[in-house]
Formats: sequence, structure tokens, C-alpha cells
Amino acid sequence: MKLKKIVKFEGKVVCLTGLCIGGTNNDINIGGLDKEVIKNPVTNEPYIPGSSLKGKMRSQLEKIKGIQGKTPCNCGKYECDVCLLFGSHSKPGAASDPTRIIVRDAKLSEETKTLFQNLPAERGNYLEYKTENYVNRETGAAETPRSFERVPEGAKFDMEILLQLFDQDDEKRLVNAVKQSLKLVELSYLGGSGSRGYGKVRFDYEEGEIDI
Repeated sequence: MKLKKIVKFEGKVVCLTGLCIGGTNNDINIGGLDKEVIKNPVTNEPYIPGSSLKGKMRSQLEKIKGIQGKTPCNCGKYECDVCLLFGSHSKPGAASDPTRIIVRDAKLSEETKTLFQNLPAERGNYLEYKTENYVNRETGAAETPRSFERVPEGAKFDMEILLQLFDQDDEKRLVNAVKQSLKLVELSYLGGSGSRGYGKVRFDYEEGEIDI
């Protein structure tokens, strides 16, 4: 099997609501945040891990294909768009190998950095802080407040997805599967707390071919 072409999907991930993809809280402080956003440890800027976007694309594509289970699809069949694009789960040497898709980490765009840095000093932060409460249904009182970091609405991240096509592959089929999976993420959410309004995104991208 010979690699014949690489198709690139390049553009922006646009946050239409606050986005929360959790990182690791290094410190536990009284009155501190219950959940932090994942950040680059060098720049302290939020980013979208490629693994998070890829995993959501895969799970949404599995749903529309009627593939439901506790673990990702591992049929490994060449006819399976999910296994062909994302790889068969825990089944090395499957007929669908190798994995066709590469999803890069999405870094905060320069446009967004400039926008946030030009805000007044007290607001010039890449993140917002949101407090939520459980409501006692008997008393109607708010209880156990929790604080979250979120990437604010309007932030944009640089997106790059590569699709490797081999000589036996149906290009149109696989390109359409990538586009479909991105559309399905738009119709769902990215990150956590989607049922509470977090993580609505839009993908603005162009499709092109890379010379190899």
C-alpha cells in the first residue's frame, strides 16, 4: 500500500460558547478553582489537544454509523469509515490499518491573543471564571458552589487536520467522512459540560492538498 496524497483541512476552531477542556490542577487551595482549563506549561495559554478533538470526531461518527459500545469500534474492517480514519481500537494489524487522520493540537490564534491582550488590565486574561451551584429542590437554595475556568466565547484556535490517502483508498469517501465528523461535533459540543451549554464550536476551514 502506497501513500498517494495528503489532504489538509486548515482553519479555525471558533468558540461560540465558553469552552472547558480540563487540565490537571496542581494545587488544591481553599476557595480555589475546582476545574482548570488545559494550558501550555511554557506560555500558560489554553489550547485544544488534538486527542480531544480527534476523540470527539470519532465518537460522533460512531454514533451516526450506529456503532455503540463502551469502547471505540475495533472491527478493523476496511469498509468501516471509523476504523479507516481513526484506527481500529486495540487491534494492531487490522485490515483498516494504518490510521489515516492526524489531528494537531489547536493553539490559540494570534488574532485572539491580540484581542485579549488589548482588553483593560483587569480583564486582559485568556480565560473566564464561572461559578455553578447545585440547587436543593426542596428548599430552592443554591448549595455547594463550584468554580470553573473556561475559554470565553469568541476565542479562536488554529486548526490543522491531515488526511493520508493510500493508493487503494476512495478519496471522496474519506474526505466526506472527515467533513461529516466535524459537522457532527458542531451539532454536539467539544470538551466538558456540554449539556450545560459549554463547548459549542464552529469549524471555519479550507481544504487543500499537500505535495509529497
